[in-house]
Amino acid sequence: MTDTTRAALPKSFWIISAVSLLWNAFGGYLYLAAKLDPQTALASAPAAMQDYIAQMPLWAHVGWSLGIWGSLLGSVLLLLRSRHAVAAFLVSLLGAIASYAAQAQAGVLTPAEPIMILAVIALLLWFSRRSRDRGLLNYSGMR
Repeated sequence: MTDTTRAALPKSFWIISAVSLLWNAFGGYLYLAAKLDPQTALASAPAAMQDYIAQMPLWAHVGWSLGIWGSLLGSVLLLLRSRHAVAAFLVSLLGAIASYAAQAQAGVLTPAEPIMILAVIALLLWFSRRSRDRGLLNYSGMR
C-alpha cells in the first residue's frame, strides 16, 4: 500500500501514541529515580521492597530494564510510525513478566500494579499490531 492509497491516519492513533509516550516516559523517570537516588525514590516503599531492589538478581534487573525501556522505545516508534513498535512492545511485555516473576519469587509482589502495567503493555502491543496490519506503521527506517 502506498502513501497515496493509504487512508488518512485517524486522530485516535496520534492520541493513543502520545498518551503512551507520556505514560512510558513517566515509567522511565521512575526507573531512573530508583537507580540514581534509591533512598529518596523508594522512601515510601515497604522495607521488603527496598531490600529486594537493593539485592535484585541480574535477570530481574534485565527484565525490569527491558520492560521500561522497551515500552518507551515502542511509544517513540509508534509516533514515528515504525513497524518496529510491535517488536519493542513485545520485548517490553516479556521483560515486565520476568520482572514481576522475580518479585513474586521474592515475595514482594503486590498484584494491583503489575496487573495494570501488564494490561497497558498488552494493549499497546495489540494497538501497534493492529496499526501495522492496517498499514499505519510502515516506516522501517530504510528506503
